[in-house]
Amino acid sequence: MTGPLSALIRDRRVIICCGAGGVGKTTTATALALAAARGGRKVLALTIDPSKRLAETLGVERNLREPVSLSPERLAAAGIAAPGGLETWMLDPQLISDRTISGLADDPREAARLKENRIYKQISRMVAGMQEYTAMEALHGFLKEERYDLIVLDTPPSRHALDFLDGPRRLERFFDGRIFQLFKPSEESGFIRQAASKLIGQVLSSVFGESNYRDLQEFFVAFAPLFSILTHNAGDMFRRLSDPKDCGFLLVCSPSSEAIVDALHFRDKTNELDLPFAGFILNRSMAGETDRVMPHAGLFGPDPSPLQRGALQKLLRLAHIEQAEAARHLILLNDLTKAAGKAAFATALPNFPSGANDLSTLVELADVVD
Repeated sequence: MTGPLSALIRDRRVIICCGAGGVGKTTTATALALAAARGGRKVLALTIDPSKRLAETLGVERNLREPVSLSPERLAAAGIAAPGGLETWMLDPQLISDRTISGLADDPREAARLKENRIYKQISRMVAGMQEYTAMEALHGFLKEERYDLIVLDTPPSRHALDFLDGPRRLERFFDGRIFQLFKPSEESGFIRQAASKLIGQVLSSVFGESNYRDLQEFFVAFAPLFSILTHNAGDMFRRLSDPKDCGFLLVCSPSSEAIVDALHFRDKTNELDLPFAGFILNRSMAGETDRVMPHAGLFGPDPSPLQRGALQKLLRLAHIEQAEAARHLILLNDLTKAAGKAAFATALPNFPSGANDLSTLVELADVVD
């Protein structure tokens, strides 16, 4: 292992893959985890929502309570042997929330009551940032367990690739804001304040309905004591993710015209947040194919038939298109290298026309990473 990605998967404890949806981020994160496991590390690949084929390849199912290892047959086929290992887990916001509540609540009955609350059950849709928050909370728990040498996190898809770091802060603003105060029962003394609180309660009951208002009030009251602990965990995670010895952030992008814009935004944001930016991955790229052999006149021998000459002309047209595309991808890779700066890198991963969702192509992609 000598390349920049090889050094990253060998030395870091957390690799965070960011990027917009549809760029192959989940597959890339899986290939990195696979390559690290083949190098002898115990690896956890945390995925968000893998494609059906990729999920089947990894043996990942929804609603599993714990990470699962690849089967012995798949580990052997991937070239993973002890001490290396690869476990995978699909992040489930509701499951992580339930587990967090159960772990933090002093009274199991209070935890059970909160989890049965109708508002709590819909919180992932009600509160912006909940999916991102639970990704951070899951990562926090796995790092505390110290079961793995490396965790590769596939973040929620986002055009603004570091939005998931804002999830805890958006939750904090929500619970500390005016909406929270409206539903929290008043603890103020005095006739006027008590009367005002009662009036607000009556208005909100008429707006939401008596049953919904009670559920909202119960949820906010029950969640308030736990929130300071949750925000402390998020702050601790942010500090850990800021350590360049432990963590590296990667932006996975496609060879589209928007790639440089996304890359520059990502680089600026990591600088702004003082996060350890590791590099750019130009995925599904032809940048490494500029030396392909072009079709030539001698392809069909010294005396080609008219049909063969026609086929050769068609091949040449297609080859020139591919050659121009490969040259464009190489220019884009060079631009990403400049954007990365001296302390980071930019590298390209090849395109697999049928996708890289089966074990053989994942192994091939891991070979490129190695």
